[in-house]
Amino acid sequence: MYLSKIVSDTVPIDQFSDAEDPKCSINADLVRFYDTVMDQPITIRLANKNHERNTANLLLNRMYSWRGYGDNHKIAKSPSHATFTASSNGGLLGTITLAVDSANGLAADHLFKDVIDEFRARPGASVCELTKFAFDTAKPSKPMLASLFHLIFIYGQHAYGCTDLFIEVNPRHVRFYECMLGFKRIGALKDNTSVAAPAQLMWLSVAHIREQIAQHAGRGDSASTRSLYAYFFSPREEEGLHGRMIGQS
Repeated sequence: MYLSKIVSDTVPIDQFSDAEDPKCSINADLVRFYDTVMDQPITIRLANKNHERNTANLLLNRMYSWRGYGDNHKIAKSPSHATFTASSNGGLLGTITLAVDSANGLAADHLFKDVIDEFRARPGASVCELTKFAFDTAKPSKPMLASLFHLIFIYGQHAYGCTDLFIEVNPRHVRFYECMLGFKRIGALKDNTSVAAPAQLMWLSVAHIREQIAQHAGRGDSASTRSLYAYFFSPREEEGLHGRMIGQS
């Protein structure tokens, strides 16, 4: 895998003694690792301070404006929202927010509430969504994207018990989410006036994410799948990351 070892509050360091030159550690940030594809160190953190969210918001609006989606979007400061960022020595590379269902609902309810309500009605369901996703790079590496999505999965599953994950995307991005993470298209294509573009709702079962992690995580280029799951953290690394998140809560 692209990670050498994880140092956490719950996983003993000697479990990873086979790594002679560790390039991954956890400290005040969620995780740091050396991305061999991008040839630079990457830091992923939970943006829980105002200046961190503001920086992420600037990136979001710059990238959305460049794509013609407008430049007046805001990343919510709310107990039901968690914003994650990926950065390098050169600055912020990307941001994405996990929104958990609350009395205010989800952003995707604006167009797709009838579809999402069908999932809410299922016993034990806890719905959430990925939103405000932007990257300032032509082609983010699989290791970086996998790390970001895996951390969101850990957070959403353990902190909120999420069972069903939604994302609202432009139709031209549908294939990426289908191939890389296993999302499925649900509902009809609709016009999202907030970004002046068509929108497709996609759904992913959290149980499916867990199955894919068990089958493929940590195998990288040698895995039998071309999805991002091959670059997810190994089970031992995930345990350490979960422990660190609890320590930061």
